[in-house]
Parts: sequence; structure tokens; C-alpha cells
Amino acid sequence: MLYLDHAATTPPRPEALDAMRSAGYGNPSGIHGVAREAKDLLEDARERAAALIGARPAEIVFTGGGTEADNLAVIGAALAAGASVVTTAVEHDAVLESAAFLRRMGHRVEVVGVDRMGRVDPERVAAATAAGPCVVSVMAANNETGVIEPVTDIVEAVRNVSSDAIVHTDAVQVFPSEPIDVDVLGVDLLTLAAHKFGGPKGVGLLYVRQGTKLEPLVHGGGQETGLRSGTQNVAGIVGMAAAMEAADADRERFRADVGEARRRFETRLAGIVEGFEINAPFEERLIQHSHIRIPGVRNDTVLIRLDRAGVAASAGSACQSGAADVSHVLLAMGFSNDRARECLRFSFGWTTTPDDGDIAAAAVLEAIAGLG
Repeated sequence: MLYLDHAATTPPRPEALDAMRSAGYGNPSGIHGVAREAKDLLEDARERAAALIGARPAEIVFTGGGTEADNLAVIGAALAAGASVVTTAVEHDAVLESAAFLRRMGHRVEVVGVDRMGRVDPERVAAATAAGPCVVSVMAANNETGVIEPVTDIVEAVRNVSSDAIVHTDAVQVFPSEPIDVDVLGVDLLTLAAHKFGGPKGVGLLYVRQGTKLEPLVHGGGQETGLRSGTQNVAGIVGMAAAMEAADADRERFRADVGEARRRFETRLAGIVEGFEINAPFEERLIQHSHIRIPGVRNDTVLIRLDRAGVAASAGSACQSGAADVSHVLLAMGFSNDRARECLRFSFGWTTTPDDGDIAAAAVLEAIAGLG
């Protein structure tokens, strides 16, 4: 299997698996030796994760994944401040559904559109922030197209209009190829998910800048400084920290190999497929994403043929990877339903070699033969 769906999930890195095997079984909330060992592993992982994004350990809240972290950020901040919400039309469902929930609870919600390449205008986001408390959530890079959003510019524009606004970014897709520094970004809240960079599924973190108030969504024993009750998944958290370190150390090699694979993939298809399109700005996108359109060819048919040929790809978000639903991201970018159903997402990752780009292009050409 040639796996080209890393944006959905990644194969676990050996470093993460090794760390998880040695994590033990203790409950870090206990007081005996086995529990203390688990607590030490937990806090060590917190320190390591914090260091990799320029945060303090106390600002890291471990969660059950990126979706939970997004919910805690958007809903937790809005409830704590009685705030309205400003977000964009291309966010992950975890953010959009959190905003929809808050709307049902009586909060004002403003959804800002994007241009035809999926880019958010910082001034439009800033203009949508109303007087009074506001939570702004704009993803660092889109999970479908890979488009990188100008988060730093958005934070600056929002602060110029509303100095007390709370800004969150879902950075789940970014970490494998781009370094993250929360102070450079200027955000108050930031989401990561372990399985997007070689860690285990079901583990994530939310960076919470010191002083940012959140209403917890999960109540109980008060773990994670009261923001996420429940016994922590120590093995998963240790695996996440190990995967973060491995991804950080591997980033230069990652960018070189993945960049070459994508270049070969797109160059070959562009030279052969009539009307071939890349649905993102050529430079303002993650190096691991290739979101393409092949005119006249349905993506569901191509995906079935690719799967039979041993190539794993997708039509977009893992939440919609069956291709039956039209991507809300593409609709927000102005695509018609028919045009959106001609789009495919190939996402490369840490297991990718440069030759994989050639292999993938050949597989696509074979899959579309006779179609259209």
C-alpha cells in the first residue's frame, strides 16, 4: 500500500511506539510509587511538548484529541467570557459544530468567507469582531487543501479592533512541516493532535495562554488543572511527546523528501492531464498537501480504482472521505457541487520518499484512463 492520506492520520513513528511500551500502567492521580512514576512521565511529557511550541508546561492541557481540544477552546472560552464567536467558512467541523452549538445557546456567531483559493482576509475577520468579548478561531492551515492562513496577521488585525479578544488556531495539520511558536503566532489557544505527526490516535493538546479563562467541558476529579477531568492517557501522552520530538528533529528531511515527491507528482500530472488544477496558492500551502482537480472525472471512481491498485488517498477531510458529501471547504471557495466532486486530496508524510511522487502520478494516470 502506498499511503498518501497523512492528513487524515499518520503511521505511528517508532519513537512513539517505544515510548508507549515503556509507559507503565499507573494512575497519575494516586500517591504510591506506581502512580508517582506515571505522574513523573506525564509531567515530563508536558514539559517536552511545551518546549517544542514555545509554551510553559502549565499552559499545556492534554485532551482526547484535536476535536476535543477545539471544543474546549471555542466553547470553553465563549462560555467563560459570555463571548460571541468569529470563525471562517473553511474550518474543521470540530470548530464549526462548536460554533453552531454556541449559536443554539444564544451566542452570536459570525462566519467569515474566504477567497477562491481558500484564503482568509485578516481585515474581514477583524471587522466581524463585535464590541465586547469575542472568541476568534481561524485554523493555521486547512486540513483539506493545505492552504496556510495568515494567523499572525489575523491576530494583529483583531487586536487592533478588540484588544480583549481571545484568538484560537487549530494547528493540527501544521506541525509535521512547520515549526510552531505560540508567541510568534500571538494566539491565546492552539490545538494539536498526536496522530497527525506520527503519534497515537485519541490524544491531543490545547495550549492555553496563561490568564486565558476557559469553562471546562468535562467535569470530574479536576485533572489537567481542572480544565479536563478524567484519568489521563499516560501512554498516549508520552507517545505524543515522543512523536513531537521526532517530527521536530526530522522536519528538514521531511520537507526535502515530501517536497520532491509532491513536485514530481504534480509536474507529471500537469504535463499530461488536460485542465489539471491545484486548488491552492502554489506557495501558500503546506508542503505535504496536494489538493487537485481532474476535470470530467468523479473522485469516488478514481479513489476506488486507486485503492484497488494499492494507493490510499481521499476526497477531502477524513470526516467526509467517502466522497458522497461535497466538501464545505470547496463550496466556500466557490466550487459547484459537480466541480467539487472532481477533486482529490493526496497528503504525503514522514514515510514518503521522493520516488513515491512518481509512483502516485503513474497510479492516478492509470486510474483515470478511459474516464471523462
